[in-house]
Amino acid sequence: MHRKPVLAANWKLNHTPNDARAFLQRFLAQVPKLNERTLVFFPSAMTVGTVIEGLKDRPEIWVGVQNVHGEAQGAFTGENSVLMARDIGARVVLVGHSERRHVFGETDAQTTKKMALIAQARLTPMLCVGETLEEREAGRTGEVVERQLAAGLAELEDAQVAGIMLAYEPVWAIGTGRTATPADASEIHGVLRRALASRVGDKAAAGIPILYGGSVNRGNATQLLAAPDVDGLLVGGASLDADSWASIVRA
Repeated sequence: MHRKPVLAANWKLNHTPNDARAFLQRFLAQVPKLNERTLVFFPSAMTVGTVIEGLKDRPEIWVGVQNVHGEAQGAFTGENSVLMARDIGARVVLVGHSERRHVFGETDAQTTKKMALIAQARLTPMLCVGETLEEREAGRTGEVVERQLAAGLAELEDAQVAGIMLAYEPVWAIGTGRTATPADASEIHGVLRRALASRVGDKAAAGIPILYGGSVNRGNATQLLAAPDVDGLLVGGASLDADSWASIVRA
């Protein structure tokens, strides 16, 4: 089955609204409409509106948010909700990014709640899974990513599972310059695909894009995208420069 590659830029805590305007001007000049791949931007919450406005003539490019709170509304100062994300025009929500898990202490239980809320709001969740270096060296990679995946899907109906995106990002490869080899990525993507198939069947599982994230750059993007079962890339640092990101999305 041919899945349309998904190329996602996670800007993390970078790029003010003014930075984003300048970035989009430079980026869009280099990237004509690409029908054969889906592009997604994940700006910070305060920059999302600017990016959505800047892409109004390019509806084929999706904009997402990096996080939402696990409740739809309430007394949660400083948080953002799924309804706010949807209202502003976001289409995708990152869930369980390794920094949310390891810097902010998010649990599998919180991932479960967020995934359910996002699906109910008819937004697309992009669930991130990945192991630490210790877990990898202990031979526990498969077990860890399957546990994280199961938690993410726990409260979803099968039809909702079929509409998610998945990203494998080994924690030891994020921002370290160490990248999983294309063979490493393929192996774990295969584990994830089989776990999805056991939940929703082969046909639905075959339609779910599984992205790789972790020190992706211009130099390794093409090789990673060519690996079996790698359906896209979730890119951090290399997506912050308009020229670098333009060359990756054209890879």
